[in-house]
Amino acid sequence: MTTPMQAPTSGAKGADSAAGAGAARRRSADQVQDILIVDDHPLMCDALALTLKISFGRKTVRTARSLAAAVEQIRTHGAPDAVILDLNLPDARGAEGIVTLRRQLPDVPITMISADLENAMISAAMAAGAQGYIAKSLGREALVDSLRRMWEGERITPEGYEPEAAGSEEDARAELARRFATLTPQQMKILRLICQGKANKEISYELSIAEATVKTHITAIMSKINARRRTQAVLLANSVRLFEPG
Repeated sequence: MTTPMQAPTSGAKGADSAAGAGAARRRSADQVQDILIVDDHPLMCDALALTLKISFGRKTVRTARSLAAAVEQIRTHGAPDAVILDLNLPDARGAEGIVTLRRQLPDVPITMISADLENAMISAAMAAGAQGYIAKSLGREALVDSLRRMWEGERITPEGYEPEAAGSEEDARAELARRFATLTPQQMKILRLICQGKANKEISYELSIAEATVKTHITAIMSKINARRRTQAVLLANSVRLFEPG
């Protein structure tokens, strides 16, 4: 069920989490000068870039139309000071985007932006390491305020959001997301195909690699995420909303 989006809130729980997740890298929003926007909609990218330049006077606003383009841009041009990441991209839907970028940018605040305000998806994104989660329909003033607070260390979620997990369960989900973040790009592709029900032979054909190589990667995947069989790997991926159906 979709939660109506008004002004985002940090809440008592969010503020406490920020103390643990963001205190060590707390900074002033004015220090954020280089921002990467990852969104496949040109109009959305342009609107966000213009808002950032007008409201914050940012010198550098980069854009990428896909997760792969964002990864390559970070590799080529270095880490930005902050990232605004669309939940659903042509090559990544669900928590895969945040999991992948968190591996590259362990200390950079990443804001998820989406029209999907389902509690389960917000919980998955926050557990995977998002600094905050905001709606694409958010007004300009609320958007600017939310970004400023996130860049200063707060964890921001939509008003009315209620975490699906609490305490040790929330910690376990975050730890699982960190384990998924250790997968290589090729292993992530293979896991995505496993979750789609593909057999090793089909994965081998689709990725143009030997079936023996697929098996080697699967063994590594199972070890990294602590799964004993394929069905368990799929359940674990689904539990953190790693891959969403297109």
